[in-house]
Amino acid sequence: MKLELYQIDSFTEEVFRGNPACVVPLKNWLPDEILFKITRENAVAETAFFIDNGDTIHLRWFTPEIEMDLCGHATLATAHCLVKHLNYQKSRIIFETLVGELTVDIKDGVYYMDFPSRLAQPSTLPDVIKRSLNIQPKEVFKSRDYVLVYESEEEIKNITIERSIFDLINLDPGGVVVTAAGTDSDFVSRYFTPQSTILEDPVTGSAYCSLIPFWASRLGNDTLFSRQLSEREGQLYCENKKERVIVAGKARTYSQGLIWTE
Repeated sequence: MKLELYQIDSFTEEVFRGNPACVVPLKNWLPDEILFKITRENAVAETAFFIDNGDTIHLRWFTPEIEMDLCGHATLATAHCLVKHLNYQKSRIIFETLVGELTVDIKDGVYYMDFPSRLAQPSTLPDVIKRSLNIQPKEVFKSRDYVLVYESEEEIKNITIERSIFDLINLDPGGVVVTAAGTDSDFVSRYFTPQSTILEDPVTGSAYCSLIPFWASRLGNDTLFSRQLSEREGQLYCENKKERVIVAGKARTYSQGLIWTE
């Protein structure tokens, strides 16, 4: 069996930046066991598999450990793959996913993803997470992810995780996002996932389902620009639409190849 494979850097205009995702077009669904094996072989945080059904596209996201309910950067990568490499002609892509219908609009090289809003509520920080952090947050919220709010962008840059402690907690499919107001952006963030192959996700589109309504309310502005301050960094254009959020960015293709499973 021979499959096409695209590796695409999302939320960036440069290769080697943003968040890399692999995208694999399929004609028919393979057994999940094979999808997981392909994902582990790809050795990136997420691999997207999709089937083009004509009017809609069935999209699934896999980490090396689990199938995800929502993934932003791999959705953006899939949209980029369709437009740049597979001659997709429509200006709107409709994906069928585990969280329902998602749309992506394309304009001037920017991919605008329409995602569900996930309001984070005040919470308490589990002791395991608290002990794993070198800097403690000033506020704690929880939606799918824990949202830890800090005093400054500098604190976000300086946060370290003691993995031997952090991995004692299982948050599948969620993680821990740390965030603060930005200096040259509206807000900044970083994202960590316990018990995962890759501890720090470079750019985490799904986390913005909670970050966008939080910062829109706090800053009094529904249109925001954000940076995710991982080593690779990413830039995200955000819009709060009450029940939904728009998470937007650009992408660059890093490589194109074939998977041989014979």
